[in-house]
Amino acid sequence: MAKIKLTKNELKKQKDALKMYSRYLPTLQLKKQQLQIEIRSVEARKRQLGEAKLALDAEFRSWLGVFGEKGWVLDDDGAPLLRVESIRTRSGNVAGVEIPVFDGADFSLADYDLWATPLWVDSALDRLKKVLLLDLEIQVLDVQVSRLEAELRTTAQRVNLFEKVKIPETAENIKMIRIYLGDQQTAQVVRGKIAKRKVEAAARKSRPGVVS
Repeated sequence: MAKIKLTKNELKKQKDALKMYSRYLPTLQLKKQQLQIEIRSVEARKRQLGEAKLALDAEFRSWLGVFGEKGWVLDDDGAPLLRVESIRTRSGNVAGVEIPVFDGADFSLADYDLWATPLWVDSALDRLKKVLLLDLEIQVLDVQVSRLEAELRTTAQRVNLFEKVKIPETAENIKMIRIYLGDQQTAQVVRGKIAKRKVEAAARKSRPGVVS
């Protein structure tokens, strides 16, 4: 604990600090709760997307025998038939934390010979697109969680600092200053009474015929 001045000015300073900490702490606690709730919500969304992806993967596995005929996802030059051109996101805000929000993606589909390509390729590419969308949204959600967890750690540290250090320390400082000032006031009163008695005694001695 840093050494403090045992003065009235310091007492006011410590009182103001305690008032500020006490006012700010509930805001920090609320922010901490909001971040925890949002992180749980994002994690739940990730699990939901993961389950959907597993279902689509199961469909793909049931088609593996067909997919093995040739590189159906590649064109004649060996380039992917379906490619992600861009990911669309917008800016969101949770408890003061800026996060990306997934808004979709843009794909490009290479030209392929409709006569030479099996009919099931169209359906397969459609499912592949859905899988890619799920993967891309999960990636954006991972960024959300990372940013929210970083802010949660900082907020939790501040809550602990206020609850366990600043508020108790400031309250103890106020108590110590009050005790000291109270002792000083008591001592001053005692000194005043002693001085008064001395003055009165001296006055009595100075009067003729007065025996103290």
